[in-house]
Amino acid sequence: MNFRLTFLGSLLLFSLYAHFAAAQSPERRRRHYTNSARPYHRGPLYFTLGGGAAFYNGDLAESFDDNLPGPSGSVGVLYMVRPRVILGSELSVFKLGAKDQLPERGYAFRGKNGALTGFVRYELTRDEGEFADSHGAPSLIKPYVKAGVGFLLYTPESYMGDGRPVPSTTFLTAERNDYPATAIVAPVGLGLTFRLSPKLNASAEGSYYFTTTDHLDDISQRGNATRNDGFGLMELKLEYSPWQ
Repeated sequence: MNFRLTFLGSLLLFSLYAHFAAAQSPERRRRHYTNSARPYHRGPLYFTLGGGAAFYNGDLAESFDDNLPGPSGSVGVLYMVRPRVILGSELSVFKLGAKDQLPERGYAFRGKNGALTGFVRYELTRDEGEFADSHGAPSLIKPYVKAGVGFLLYTPESYMGDGRPVPSTTFLTAERNDYPATAIVAPVGLGLTFRLSPKLNASAEGSYYFTTTDHLDDISQRGNATRNDGFGLMELKLEYSPWQ
């Protein structure tokens, strides 16, 4: 699972890197203009690295109390196409888990997952530092929202229990025989970016991912087959631009 997703993600990120790295030549400084005729330069390219926790929402658990959160990590790229509008791509790997919110059923699961997404990030406040005719200092803090689409690769294991599995845990027969399986995801989120230096930012971000699968927990026919599962990521990220 990790190899296939990492390979595809690496190809996408490398392609973006090659394209935007070439754009760091002098012609990249060509001026573009907003609807109000203010000039700006596109870019620069930022590389991102993040880490945090992953949370599940689905048939087994709809609250934090029944979650068995797992770690998450991500790498990605960001590129400003116009003031306040940033395009990005991200590769995330994370683990999910939960115990059953209905004790009489007694199910639980753990899962290894990877997602490759593309998204648009929109900054909610204006940053004078993004304009070529800047009238002030760059913003130190910028709130933003994001939305996108991508692909998910997931491998869940379900079992009977009310906590995390132990070496003696016996896993249930899988509901489908094609794990690792794939699904489409649509992330939406919000965050805050903090300017640390001209080349380095830090962001705190929370995202929720809608999915096209009800098997993220390997509990569908045994649970509620009419509703798809979802998950959330809470991460802290560093954003670095070598060419700023």
